[in-house]
Amino acid sequence: MKYVNCGIVFQEIPDEVTLSINISNCPCRCPGCHSKYLWQDVGEELTTDKMDDFVHEYGHDITCICMMGGDAAPQQVNHLAKHIHRHYPRLKVAWYSGRSRIPSVVDKRDFDYIKIGPFIAHLGGLKKPTTNQHLYKRMTDDTFMDITSRFWEK
Repeated sequence: MKYVNCGIVFQEIPDEVTLSINISNCPCRCPGCHSKYLWQDVGEELTTDKMDDFVHEYGHDITCICMMGGDAAPQQVNHLAKHIHRHYPRLKVAWYSGRSRIPSVVDKRDFDYIKIGPFIAHLGGLKKPTTNQHLYKRMTDDTFMDITSRFWEK
């Protein structure tokens, strides 16, 4: 699994300062995708050592790490989530998946936030009340609460 770039963002996960890591080789290929450059298998390997480097570089400035994509390698995404929680317990872990469901090989308890849903242009993204995409937050009892409405203008 490879990543192309990363950056600190404030809009992907409510109430978190998030290091967003863009993962390539996306198998979803949603029509209207704003990140078509992530369809190709390009970039640098995203390993636990690279994750450690990110935390060393950005760790004092962030509260969450979000893997954007990785649907071609969900077990690797899960492995990295476990690594972050094990070694950096103060950091939250999020995953933006373009799939409609999380694969059974993934342990959702390893994530604090999970976004699911392909981008469907006429329904819009998370900021639109008509969206098919949903962001879930893991609660203390390991259930997930849909917090998508947090993105909508009141």
